[in-house]
Amino acid sequence: MTYDFDLFVIGGGSGGVRCARIASGLGARVAVAEERFWGGTCVNVGCVPKKLMVMAAEYGNAAGDALGFGWIAPPGAHDWQALIAAKNAEIGRLNGIYIKLLTGAGVTVFDARATFLDAHTLDVGGRRVTAERIVIATGGRPTAPPFPGAEHVIVSDDAFFLPEMPKRVALFGGGYIAVEFAGIFRGLGAEVDLVMRQALPLRGFDEDLRQALADELTASGIRLHPNAGVRGVTEAGGVKTVHLPDGGTITADLCFAAIGRSPYVAGLGLEQAGVAVTQAGAVAVDRGSATNVGHIYAIGDVTDRLNLTPVAIAEGHSLAEALYGNGPRHWDLDRVATAVFSSPPIGTVGLTEAQAAARGVTDIYVSRFTPMRHTLSKRTRKTVMKLVVDQATQKVLGAHMLGEDAPEIIQGLSIAINAGATKADFDRTVGIHPTAAEEFVTMRTRTRVVGEALAAE
Repeated sequence: MTYDFDLFVIGGGSGGVRCARIASGLGARVAVAEERFWGGTCVNVGCVPKKLMVMAAEYGNAAGDALGFGWIAPPGAHDWQALIAAKNAEIGRLNGIYIKLLTGAGVTVFDARATFLDAHTLDVGGRRVTAERIVIATGGRPTAPPFPGAEHVIVSDDAFFLPEMPKRVALFGGGYIAVEFAGIFRGLGAEVDLVMRQALPLRGFDEDLRQALADELTASGIRLHPNAGVRGVTEAGGVKTVHLPDGGTITADLCFAAIGRSPYVAGLGLEQAGVAVTQAGAVAVDRGSATNVGHIYAIGDVTDRLNLTPVAIAEGHSLAEALYGNGPRHWDLDRVATAVFSSPPIGTVGLTEAQAAARGVTDIYVSRFTPMRHTLSKRTRKTVMKLVVDQATQKVLGAHMLGEDAPEIIQGLSIAINAGATKADFDRTVGIHPTAAEEFVTMRTRTRVVGEALAAE
């Protein structure tokens, strides 16, 4: 059978665009359909605009810090509309770059929704299109809150387009999005309440960093409500009231639910193609990104595996090379570095203390200190650094940091850990002085030993 395209990618986010570009460069006839915005969540309503907003909040903090260095300036006022306009302009520029990348690679572009009619046929904006192979790269969408009064609550997609800066914000959630926006709104001058189901933010992260972040959020003036849910939200005269399980209430101008994201498969017509989904609603795939239908694949957040933009890009690149090249490029996804752009930020790679301890005896090195900047600024802010080391082999299994520049520092350490560096390799590396990063190569005193084997002894 002759098909319109060799490969059709549903979704113009980072993973889908990379897959399409590489496949086209390898000689395939490729098309991509995007119904919403080019670049996907990360570029439009995710990591890129969010980090720009984090930077805006940090400028306000830095202005306050400057007094400790002799700069005398009156407190300034923040122009929310100017920030949103500048952010929108930058996102528009990036949207255009994605289109140019695709068309420059010879990819056919559809500004339309694509849905399955059968396993090889798609409805693309009302046009019937066939493809030999199809890749699902539709990403995820914010999860709507389940409690009464959800109509009074925004989700993360809405937060990037607010017409004005709220004065009082109630945030629900304890993950990336919740703690990042808590820092953004607080840094821009809002009163912030953060309601979390867990005792500490960032479930799944290293416990030392979770506790340190909670301390930093509190020090910044954010009111934490741990081990709490939301019974409902009511509104009267534009003012929202959050009702907590213990009978308490929070008054806010803006309520923001950041309680997770779900794979975006609604209305995609997967049943028409016979594509299976997991119990959680994600597209089910194997390690090679193949679904149960031999010629249909899925990459990125729609598979709900490791939901990070660079991982989606790696999956897309590998898939294109596997299908049309000399075999896939391999990335080690067991030790992927990640960052949380909280205030201060977190960078982490490898195993947490708890994960390593479950595997065997582990040496733990922890350092806590006041960053050099804040010895003069007097702002209450700490840096925490941590190394997790296998006692038998002395390989560094994990590196974790909360503090200014943590994501930049951990990216470099990620190379060393993926290369199998040992604690001795760290110890014989000469640090750059004075920097915070040098602490990672000067931690000589073990903080504690943990692990199952130790307990057995």
